[in-house]
Parts: sequence; C-alpha cells; structure tokens
Amino acid sequence: MNTSARKWGTFAICLLVALVPNIDLTALNQAVPHLSADLHPSSTQILWIADAYGFALAGLLITMGGIGDRIGHKRLLLIGTALFAAASAVTAYAPSAELLIAARAVLGVAGATLMPSCLSLIRRAFAEPKERTMAVGAFMGVAGLAVGLGPVVGGALLDHFWWGSVFLINVPIMAVALVAGAVVLPGSRSPVSGRLDLISVPLSVGGVLGAVYAIKEAAAHGLDQPGIYVSAVAGVLALAAFLVRQTRLDEPLIDVRLFRNAAFTGSVATTMFAMFALVAQSLIFSLFFQLALGWSPLKAGLAGLPGAAGAMLGGALLAPPLIGALGRARVVAAGMLLAACGFALYLTFGLHTSYWAMAPAMLLGGIGMGMGLTVTGDTVLASVPKERSGAASAISETATELGGALGMAVLGSVLNAVYRNVLDLPAGVPAPAAAAARDSLGAALQTAAGLPDALAAQVGAAARDAFVDGMHAALVCSAGCAALVAVFALVTLRNVPKVIPDATGDPDLEKVISL
Repeated sequence: MNTSARKWGTFAICLLVALVPNIDLTALNQAVPHLSADLHPSSTQILWIADAYGFALAGLLITMGGIGDRIGHKRLLLIGTALFAAASAVTAYAPSAELLIAARAVLGVAGATLMPSCLSLIRRAFAEPKERTMAVGAFMGVAGLAVGLGPVVGGALLDHFWWGSVFLINVPIMAVALVAGAVVLPGSRSPVSGRLDLISVPLSVGGVLGAVYAIKEAAAHGLDQPGIYVSAVAGVLALAAFLVRQTRLDEPLIDVRLFRNAAFTGSVATTMFAMFALVAQSLIFSLFFQLALGWSPLKAGLAGLPGAAGAMLGGALLAPPLIGALGRARVVAAGMLLAACGFALYLTFGLHTSYWAMAPAMLLGGIGMGMGLTVTGDTVLASVPKERSGAASAISETATELGGALGMAVLGSVLNAVYRNVLDLPAGVPAPAAAAARDSLGAALQTAAGLPDALAAQVGAAARDAFVDGMHAALVCSAGCAALVAVFALVTLRNVPKVIPDATGDPDLEKVISL
C-alpha cells in the first residue's frame, strides 16, 4: 500500500473509531428508561450505569497514553477496538444491573485507549501542518457530530428494538475498524522504552478519579457532603505526588517538561476552559427540548445537529487556512468570541421561539468552538515529539474531561439555583408536592401529573418558565466564560508560531521547550 493510501486509510479508520464511543455516550441516556423496566436497578445503580464509563475513561487516559507510547499506538488501538466490541456485546445482553455496570466500566477502559491512539496515529500520518490541522479538525468534528447523533441513533433503535441494541450496534462497527486497522494502520512503535512505573499508574488514576468524583458529587448533592471534600483532597494529593514522581523517573508516564512549553500548556488550559463553557449545554438543551418543549428524544437529538455540524465546519474547513492568515492565538480567540456570540443568542430562546430562529445560534456556537478546539488540539500534537504524542493527547483529553465535569457541576448548579429561586408555584399545591417541584423541572412535571388538571397545568407552566430563566442564567455564564477564554488564548498562545517546528527525534525536548 502506498504512503498516500495508507495515510488516508489511517484517517478513515480513526474517524470510524471516533464515532462509536461518542454515539454510545449519549445514546445511553435514552436507553436508561427501557433497561430500568427490564433490569429494575436501584437509583444508585442507575447512577453507576451512567457514570462507570466516564470514571474509567477519565482515570485511565494518562495511563493508556503512556502505554501507547511504549507498545505502539496501532497495537493499543487494535486492543482497544477488540475490547470495546466485546464489552459492548456483554453490555447489550447483561442480565443484571451489576453486570451492566461492570461492562460499562470495561467499555470505559477500552475507550481510554481510543482517543490518544487515534490522535497519535493522525499526528504521525500527517506531517504537513495544514493537512494535519485539517485532519485534527475533521476528527474532532466527527467526535462532536457523534455526540449529537447519539440521541438520534438511540431513538431510532429504541423505536424498533430492545435497549441492548444501542450497545450491540457497536460490535460490527468496531469489528470493521479492527480488521481494517490490522491491514492499513502503520506500525507506530515509539522510541520510548522502559516499563510503566507501577506507582505512577495508581497515583494518576486515583488523582483524576478523586477530582472527577468530587465534582460530580458536588453537582448532584451540593457541597454539604463530607465525602466530597475527602475525595477532592485525596485527588489533589495523589495528582501532586504523581507529578513529583514524574520528575524523578528516567522514563516517566508523562514528561512534565512538556509543561514548560507555552504552546502545549496554553492549549491544554484553553481546551479545559472551553469545555467548561460547552459541555453543560448538551444536557441543558436536551432538557429544554424534551421536558420544557415536550419533544421526543429523537426530535430533540435531531434539533441539536446544527451545533455539531458547525463544529465540523469550523474545525475542518475554516481553522486550517485561518491559521496561516491570522496565527494560532487569533484563530482560537476569534473562535471563542464567535462561540460567545452564539451562546449570547441563546438568551433569545424561549418556550415559544421557532426552532428555525434557534438553529443559527447553535450553528454559530458550533463553528466557533470547532475553530478554537481544533487549533488547540492541533497545537498540543504539533508541539511535542511524535514519540510523546500519546501522552500529550491523553493530557489534553484528561483536561477535556475535567473541564466538562466542572462545567456540568458549576453551570448545572447555576441553572438549578435560579430555577428554585424564581419558581412561583400557584396557591393550593400541597407542601410535599411543592418541595418535589422545586427539585427540578422533571420532578415538577412528575408531581404535576398527580394533581388536579387545572392545578397541574399551572404547576407545569410555572416550572417551565422557571427552567427557561435558569437556562438563560447558565448560558450567560457560558458566554462570559467563552469570552474570557478568548482573552486567555490571546495571552498564552501569542508567541506560538503558525507552523510549529517538528521536534521528532529530540529526546531532550530542547526544541520543544525553546518555542
């Protein structure tokens, strides 16, 4: 196979692999009511069914990036696709909630191998900067599009098949990727040698999991839970110990000298803050379309596609030529300002707004985020030697997970606080029903179903109005955060060149650090 065919074959396989875990992530939300009726999980088990994948994924990204840099990312990707297919089959036919949770955790382990491996393979396949930026933009755009497609695919499957179908569909896709990858993907064994440090692995896993768990629990139950602080402190201490240990190892899991590079550090930080502004919106709009407007999951999923399409357009088509014209810092800043404008337009969304008035705002926000995240993702890959690209990608993906978790926690809390404060329930609502209605829009609508028709209509209307107010408050925060990220990018990335010199083969990272 010639070099060009192998390059584009690698790109196609990576795009295929990117589709599956991101579709799976959001399709699960629609399968929960169906699997709950079949498996009868407890409320705690439902939470673990949803969270087991994300916890395993976030905790193991750094470890898997380091493993890929040692054994080769082709090998790790093939192992990950096979494991993801097998775990998907087990998930689809799980006879109990306990086995389903375990299978979801294994899916997260497999998922942690995929993104760092794909990005590293793309980094190796595309040496020409403009092509690489386009490839990274398309890859991230497809990943974003897959998140939007999850509810669409899930809704279509659940209309005709049982809940396990949303997981079983992963098996043939990953089987194709596995066979094609074995034939097409180039070998990518890295000069990085040495065994994984058996102390660094649990420190990195425990540190990331402690931070993510604390954030998620704070969002779900508030800050008055002692376990949240224990988890947060344990996570911070573990991460601090991990970083200190990396400075003392000849072959660290991640080379902390990478953080001396302004391009690398600025891009990772910008990505994290951008995801803070972005991720909560997917949940907010899902609730808005399905609960506030009463749309079906399938219709709600289709409604979110303009944002995903905009991300692909901004990342794959607009970002590469703009880097040459404006420079990396200005493109990121321009993208984040466009996103901020799109988010600000969301303030015009209401219960009676036409969808066709909403779509342009989603498209604009998607284009801006696509531009910004493509450039930061490409900068992370370009600013490190190829032999360190797996670890670098894993760091960037971990920052993405942390930023998204923080965004869900903080912006979700803003929405809930405003909702509770402005909810004006009519007279005559029993005290227990009023307390339940103040918990969330979903709880309010469930509570209203048990009230007399006239009172139920008033409670539902009041709850929907309060939710829109809370949504607007959260979106104001998103817009403000995106604008601040634009300024942050201009400062931290101002000296990053349009074309970053290749640091491949420089074991001391001197060329990288000197940028």
